[in-house]
Amino acid sequence: MSVLAVLDPAVAVAHTAVTALAHVLPTALAIVLFTVAVRLALHPLARAAARGEKARARLAPRVAELNKKYKNRPEKLREALAELYREEQASPFAGCLPMLLQLPFFSVMYRLFTTPNDLQDHTLFGVPLGLHVGSAHGAGQLAVFGLLYAALAAVGYVNFRRARRATAAQATPQPGAGLLPYLSFGSVLFAALVPVAAALYVVTTSVWSTTERAWLHRGGTPAPAAALVL
Repeated sequence: MSVLAVLDPAVAVAHTAVTALAHVLPTALAIVLFTVAVRLALHPLARAAARGEKARARLAPRVAELNKKYKNRPEKLREALAELYREEQASPFAGCLPMLLQLPFFSVMYRLFTTPNDLQDHTLFGVPLGLHVGSAHGAGQLAVFGLLYAALAAVGYVNFRRARRATAAQATPQPGAGLLPYLSFGSVLFAALVPVAAALYVVTTSVWSTTERAWLHRGGTPAPAAALVL
């Protein structure tokens, strides 16, 4: 049994909500609207995470100075960093908790759209929502998969460029930082492993995440590369 089975009660609630929408809308559109509704509900957490990211970015030069000054005195470094964050009323972990709080919601969505259920009996442009790309046949079905992957690739490219700018802006690049921007295309690979319903969810949530992050970080330093994968 999957470890995600513990989420099944929440998955059942989500399934009921999508099914209710599907009574008045095409199921594929119901999936999109339900995903948007969940992301809208989670927006306050995204705002809190963005504030944490901005605080860390603002303090990064001073943190780097302290690391250099006390590199051979770890106890003094911890005290200096604690004092810095206390003075600035910030935390080195600011933004992490809001991101972690979102994970259960994303896990519920993932299980809903990857576990076989009656929603997957419906279609998107004639393609069953439960179909995997490996079982697709005919130009029509392959075209639908191609459109989904192309949309994800376009979003990935936008995130890739942002991540490259973020990496270039780092005063002291971390080891392997040059490879992190390429993780922006990971959603394309993920979508190739899941049925159409899940791929549609990934497209919707990826577009939302990219737009939301661009808006929350407008006029500032691009978000760290690792954060853009989510």
